[in-house]
Amino acid sequence: MQYASTRGGYGPVSAAQAIEAGIAPDGGLFVPLQEVKLDDFLAWRELDYAGRARQVLRAYLTDFTEEELAHCASNAYSDRNFDHPQVAPVVELAEDLFVLELWHGPTSAFKDMALQILPYFLPLARRKNGGDQEIVILVATSGDTGKAALEGFKDVPGTRILVFFPNQGVSEVQRLQMVTQAGGNVGVVAVQGNFDDAQGGVKAIFTDPQLRAELARAGFVFSSANSINWGRLVPQIVYYFSAYLDLVQKGRLVAGAPVNFVVPTGNFGNILAGYYARAAGLPVHKLICAANSNNVLTDFVRSGTYDRRRPFYKTLSPSMDILVSSNLERLLYHLSDGDSAAVATWMGSLQREGLYSVSAGVQEKVCRLFWSDYADDQRTLDTIARAYRQYGYVLDTHTAVGLAVYENYRRETGDPTPTVLLSTASPFKFNASVARALLGEVAVQGRSEFALLELLSRHTGLAVPAGLRDLDKKPVRHKRVVEKSQMVLAVREFLGLA
Repeated sequence: MQYASTRGGYGPVSAAQAIEAGIAPDGGLFVPLQEVKLDDFLAWRELDYAGRARQVLRAYLTDFTEEELAHCASNAYSDRNFDHPQVAPVVELAEDLFVLELWHGPTSAFKDMALQILPYFLPLARRKNGGDQEIVILVATSGDTGKAALEGFKDVPGTRILVFFPNQGVSEVQRLQMVTQAGGNVGVVAVQGNFDDAQGGVKAIFTDPQLRAELARAGFVFSSANSINWGRLVPQIVYYFSAYLDLVQKGRLVAGAPVNFVVPTGNFGNILAGYYARAAGLPVHKLICAANSNNVLTDFVRSGTYDRRRPFYKTLSPSMDILVSSNLERLLYHLSDGDSAAVATWMGSLQREGLYSVSAGVQEKVCRLFWSDYADDQRTLDTIARAYRQYGYVLDTHTAVGLAVYENYRRETGDPTPTVLLSTASPFKFNASVARALLGEVAVQGRSEFALLELLSRHTGLAVPAGLRDLDKKPVRHKRVVEKSQMVLAVREFLGLA
């Protein structure tokens, strides 16, 4: 399997080269150049999650040996890292409605599903590529990727990791998870602005040829742990297949029958993994893209025009507070039949003018595969409360957005296809909002987020995840706040080059 840039200026390269680079030098994202078909996936139903992961990964990472993939998967998806024996269990809410819980890893968010295995991929990739430089991983996060990456890469030999997050743009729990992070190779910096400012700054650093040359002379090479890195995205394909197999195993789905997936998403990586699963043979009927009030993706799916020139809202689902959805670029490459010139034109227009419109043919393909809607904060809170009353199930704010959008989908389309809702975070990670929805405004007033953890636990009977307990008692190790223009300086100082 070979990979090339969505913008046509780099490649083909091997999987190992794509993973080590993270992003192509021309600013594009790496995409597979050959079609993958996993028509025998039903034969994996008896395998555990790590076994299913090996089967999916071997089709995409063909320059990794079977032994290497087995080592990566068995170590990543072990009971040391995940608190549920199925790793990503499927829970039935109602007939034909299921929740795929992706938050049983060390940071209580779905990013662990990929960021527990990427730290095994990257050193392997570096060795395969013959490199001896130290890998510098740069991450822009809207909340969850940062902690998951820090936890995955802390003290991994031959790597350093620097995370940028929007100051005052993440929950208090998310912030403390990052700024208290231990590890001799980690750094965390807050950026004045929103996630798009942090993400734009990281992309600019990645594609700065002078800075890359300076780092190379000093013995460093950049890589990424964001979903712009193919090594971050490809493990996410696994849980779509795994969820389907679990439903077949439980007798809740007939083998070969279609299924829908509802995905709360801001950067489009999580739902793009579902697109790749469908392309590889998983019988997916519709991918339902759930957005919050920053509904740029909903407008794109409906109109074919991507327009980031709109107000930016800080919502109760902060990991989706994004107006520039990086991974959409990969989808456009595939739906335009690999027209990298068109993709480069669209991305250039987005950067210069803030919008682009795809061709009628691409728009028709988008509508055939995807459906999208959004839910505002009040609908999110109402959905959390109603789901607890109706199903006895506690949703986090992002998953609640997904359920609200699914309800809109059923009402508008009448589609009875069995549906899996991807749950992207533990409700305890956004405990202030969840407690407010379940207990009311008066009950939460004057209580810290950490008092609310215990209150929510007592009310629901659920245990507080180990990674979230006593965060307020840990020492704050990372205090730096910078403007977007100072991000390059922060990188240089982190590496001892300033």
